[in-house]
Amino acid sequence: MSETYKRSHGYTTTSNNEPQFPEPSYAERVRTLVYRSNVGTLSTMSEKHPGSPFGSLMPYGLDAKGRVVFLISTMAMHTHNLIQDPKASLFVSQTDSGGDPLDASRVTLMGQVTKVPDDETKNVRELYLSRYGNASYWVDFDDFSFYRMDITDIYFVGGFGAMGWVTSEEYTQAEADPLFGSASGIIQHMNEDHADALILMVKKFLGMNAEEASMTSVDRLGFQVRFKSGGEFYSRRVGFLKEVKTPEQAREALVDMVKTARGGNGD
Repeated sequence: MSETYKRSHGYTTTSNNEPQFPEPSYAERVRTLVYRSNVGTLSTMSEKHPGSPFGSLMPYGLDAKGRVVFLISTMAMHTHNLIQDPKASLFVSQTDSGGDPLDASRVTLMGQVTKVPDDETKNVRELYLSRYGNASYWVDFDDFSFYRMDITDIYFVGGFGAMGWVTSEEYTQAEADPLFGSASGIIQHMNEDHADALILMVKKFLGMNAEEASMTSVDRLGFQVRFKSGGEFYSRRVGFLKEVKTPEQAREALVDMVKTARGGNGD
């Protein structure tokens, strides 16, 4: 495998006896996670209690560079906090991993949150409403304004054994995974209709017997599976036989893998 490919993708943390499968870089996974969601926890520095963080449930949009954008009221406590001190972080977590929440990918974006300049408001407004349409009911209220986070650093956790810092430059240059809009549907379909097939794939591609298994994430290079074996739970990655770029290609890849796991039989 070429050095270029190794630098372009991450690898799951496994023992030397277990197979390793390529996966998107942390920067790509962060970009994908932020695109897949539209709400997170915004932590600001409390005006009332100096030095203490203040958490708020916060819908967000994204601009063309992937920077998070907020539509917030002058009456909100977090707005008062940001006016006094623009330092903030936004925590976003995967919501469709099922089972153990520690299997879910999550990210903390850190940076400075300031009001969007008037000459940029029109474009930001369109991008925000394209991702969070409910805001159309209050976007034009006089006490609401757009604020944007200029990201300075990022910390990513991709489930058990996968964690690390991502620079703002890496995040800006990364692209969201092509399956980001269909991943939830793929995960739900596999877990509800093909749990038996996941058990077979664990045995074939990971070399482990499983009593139960569920898909917790999926991307263009493969998927993460949580399974029970010998009374213990494991979280491992399974790579696709080839890279996919569409939901249809992902379905074909999974069908082929199930056929292989069944020894060439099945559909």
